[in-house]
Amino acid sequence: MLWPMFFLALAFCGIAVLGVLAVRVGLEVRRFSRAVGDSAERITLAAEDLERAALPLAGRASRATVRPAPTTRADSADR
Repeated sequence: MLWPMFFLALAFCGIAVLGVLAVRVGLEVRRFSRAVGDSAERITLAAEDLERAALPLAGRASRATVRPAPTTRADSADR
């Protein structure tokens, strides 16, 4: 009768350890998902700031005229 009780107590301890580890994993997953959400929010804000900063530059670029680079005789001789 001693051995079955010993194995039953050992099985209970094993299940208790697995339960504690499952709770710890759940808490870490919750913390990690919060960190991912915060990072996504910061990335979104940074992208919006970048778009706002790029608008004036895009306006200037659309007004700029593009002139072809002058060619020299050495450039035409290489072709």
